[in-house]
Amino acid sequence: MMFYKSCLSALLAAMLAVTPLTVCSAAIPQTVQDKLAAIEADAYGNEQSGALLDRISRLETDFNGNHMNGSLMARVDAIYDQLYNNAAGPSVLAKINAIEWNISHEVSMKSVQQRVTDLELELQGKTDGGTFTSRLSSLSELSFGNSTLPMVPTEVPMNTLIKVALVDPVNAKNLRVGDTIHFKVIDDVIVDGNLVFAKGEPGEGSVTKVRQAKNFGRDAEVIVDFKKTKAIDGTYVDTFVGDEAKEEMNQLAMAAGASIVGMALLGPLGVITGIFVNGKNIDLPAGTEVYIQTKSNQVLYGVQTTLSK
Repeated sequence: MMFYKSCLSALLAAMLAVTPLTVCSAAIPQTVQDKLAAIEADAYGNEQSGALLDRISRLETDFNGNHMNGSLMARVDAIYDQLYNNAAGPSVLAKINAIEWNISHEVSMKSVQQRVTDLELELQGKTDGGTFTSRLSSLSELSFGNSTLPMVPTEVPMNTLIKVALVDPVNAKNLRVGDTIHFKVIDDVIVDGNLVFAKGEPGEGSVTKVRQAKNFGRDAEVIVDFKKTKAIDGTYVDTFVGDEAKEEMNQLAMAAGASIVGMALLGPLGVITGIFVNGKNIDLPAGTEVYIQTKSNQVLYGVQTTLSK
């Protein structure tokens, strides 16, 4: 038991080394090219090729069924707002997340195009033609019994905890400063009866420091900024590993007989034998669970639910 506890303490120390050096804002792209790339990544799964005008026209057809007048930036801004902006009501991402969660209690990291198709096949056995907007309206009727989704503005307090898991492994031997680390939400977060972060929502961090393990007992060090996590309404929220998140991980580590903690932090304890040689390497596999927290107070659209927090 003492050996187990000491190993677990070492694992926790390694985990808590993966903390933010800085907290970056989830910045909105500013150029036509950057905004278009972001839209296409969420709409189709990746940035598309071809002339800008052709790419914009395709998006307008898929979202609304018609082409807008105005400058390229104005047309891209209109699509961007429809996909992400919740100021005038739930965005396209908010709607598809709510529908998908209502059906499976988890959201997918696939493209809007693929998710709409998958939902149609699951609910009605066939796909529909038409725009994303009209297809989501039909899916809302099938899922909630109403084309108006039960989504309401919800104030999410600063330091709200979110439990996430690594999608990409974190291994000091293979990382460089600037590398992107993907993760996803693994437990629903409910505030005032409204779901604000859903299981499956993606997040993105970046490596800000890497130091390799060396001989003579010098341990490896990796610092990751868990900088943004997507909410149920499609908004990227600024997040980080702060004091509340560290305390939550400490409590897990100190729980009596918590064999599951060893699994959560670094997988089965059998991997230890290959780690602590000539200084401890940091080797966190995909699936490693981490607590993070929101950086500031923020109003998000949440899905009304009877589930408890």
